[in-house]
Amino acid sequence: MIRKMFFTALVVCASLSTFAQNNEDGTSFKANGKPIVNIFTDFRYSIQDGKTNPAFEVTRAYFGYIYNFTPNFSTKVLLDVTSNNKSGTFPSAYSAYIKYAFGEYTNKIFTVDFGMIDTNLFGIQETMWGRRYIMKAILDINEFGSRADLGVGVKIQASPRLSFDAQIVNGEGYQKVQADSTVKISAGISYEPVKHLFFRLYGDYMKKNTEQSSFSAMVAYKNERLTLGGEYDYQKGHKMIKGHNFHDFSIWGAFRASHTTGIFARYDYTVSDKTTGEGESWNGTKDGQTYAAGVEFFPVKGIAISPNIQISNPKLKSGKQTTNILVNFAFSL
Repeated sequence: MIRKMFFTALVVCASLSTFAQNNEDGTSFKANGKPIVNIFTDFRYSIQDGKTNPAFEVTRAYFGYIYNFTPNFSTKVLLDVTSNNKSGTFPSAYSAYIKYAFGEYTNKIFTVDFGMIDTNLFGIQETMWGRRYIMKAILDINEFGSRADLGVGVKIQASPRLSFDAQIVNGEGYQKVQADSTVKISAGISYEPVKHLFFRLYGDYMKKNTEQSSFSAMVAYKNERLTLGGEYDYQKGHKMIKGHNFHDFSIWGAFRASHTTGIFARYDYTVSDKTTGEGESWNGTKDGQTYAAGVEFFPVKGIAISPNIQISNPKLKSGKQTTNILVNFAFSL
């Protein structure tokens, strides 16, 4: 099914691209491209139950390239090098994945992506939060879905302030690509009623033996200096397991005091439903609250440095508070 969609999308986009080229206003266009390099690293000092663990680590590295064949037709390839450190022990091993590998046709009204595409699950939330090098968006932390997946996506720009998007993807994510009959169907709507104020609604559905469905709602205000935002998310049948349902809530704010300095704060809360007969929720290790606050420095273009503190209070009775004192670094080309 996915292969048929790729072929159809490719034929349609190629035809549209040819048509657009035949109707250019006469201005010249030269094919062009640019490299992508993003590296996230940090120093952290973790404190839990009186024990400490200082460590340096490269948490993420992205290497890729964007190439524009025409004003309307482009391609993007991105390699994701990620740490395998899930337990907090060091040193960590690394794995490399192809995160993005897709073609795109775009004009003033609609955009079509096909291949290993950027999913429409939390791209806007991540943009509004804007500090991926410090913390992921809560949807990403709680694994609502993958940041990229194999499939086809369409976005319609109904007006300068209103857009609709829909995707059909494999559902397994870019780190686990496999061919089966299961697909994820998703749709979203984004609205900017006044300048700098954004609303986003999103939902998705997939089913194998058990169904999984998700809902997300976000509101945010973002201008050149101030950012305020919040989101609520709900997922039923997490990883297609019956009874594994949970909610999360996140609010954040940031202020850019100057072009070289800023401050931020964020609060996350996650709570999961209890399944029949369980004393604790099935997601007890992730349920609870997280607080984060810090400052940011931007000494030159492409470099960000953030001393910050992150405190996690798990809901699990046997869980213990963890305090992380960090200095995060981001290097971008």
